[in-house]
Amino acid sequence: MSVLVYTESEGGTFKKIAQEAVSYAKGIADQLGSTVTAIAINSNHGADLGTYGASKVLELSNDSLNKFNAEAYAQAIATAAKEEGAQVVVLSSSANSKFLAPLLAIELEAGYVANVTKLPISTNPFTVKHSVFTNKAFATSEIKTPIKIIGLAKNAYGVKENPVPASVSAFSPALSSNGMEVVSVDKATDKVTIADAEIVVSGGRGLKGPENWGMIEDLASVLGAATACSKPVSDMGWRPHSEHVGQTGKPVASNLYIAIGISGAIQHLAGINSSKVKVVINNDPEAPFFKAADYGIVGDAFEVVPQFIEKLKEFKSQNA
Repeated sequence: MSVLVYTESEGGTFKKIAQEAVSYAKGIADQLGSTVTAIAINSNHGADLGTYGASKVLELSNDSLNKFNAEAYAQAIATAAKEEGAQVVVLSSSANSKFLAPLLAIELEAGYVANVTKLPISTNPFTVKHSVFTNKAFATSEIKTPIKIIGLAKNAYGVKENPVPASVSAFSPALSSNGMEVVSVDKATDKVTIADAEIVVSGGRGLKGPENWGMIEDLASVLGAATACSKPVSDMGWRPHSEHVGQTGKPVASNLYIAIGISGAIQHLAGINSSKVKVVINNDPEAPFFKAADYGIVGDAFEVVPQFIEKLKEFKSQNA
């Protein structure tokens, strides 16, 4: 009756969302009086997951799974869930996991709830709280199926160390051929990705052109942040579409989101609403973003941001 958790990795290294998912799974296992089994695909660092509460790790090594394939991953995770007798399966709420989860739910005939923000309110009946309507509200849902699948909202639970001895074993499920083939994957390199970032620095049309994006990248570099942009910016070709955040782009649930020269259209705000602290820099005091932000600076970004960067550099040098 273990809790199974799928741990996402990149180049064999577990992502922060994997550590958070294991931490959350351990919390559920403690509620159920059970243990956590983690499945790691093409990563040989499974023993590291014991730090966050996984007492058993299934390492699946298969070259055909080097590129994310939702159908094949669903088969593998479903097989692990059945063999382990998992009552609960925990995933993150990354783009890949949201693609994977419905397929896994079909394989396991399981109920699935995405964007879960806390440990279950009750395990009998199994009831969870989750965000809905692009994070504008919360709902409480009961999962009645024998197997429950939970998609954990990013940064909702946090990474919690709860060390236990982790046994690691090879896992080699039989995978049938499916109708999906991943031909290639293009990824940004040498920079923090939006999906993994604790801090995101985002720019909008207020920057007036792509030639002014240097200060966004400079600020992101000082903060160790990812860079992002509003939809109009990506539509005009100033920045790649992979940086577009918002309801029609990538959702952001960072600890800090800094919006520079972004007015705050409702679609943009819906996509970044899960960020814990929102800061806006805009020369228009009536910009909608100020109503949604935790902190706001009314001023010219071309004057404010360079000063902000210098102050941050000064602060870092004094505390190095």
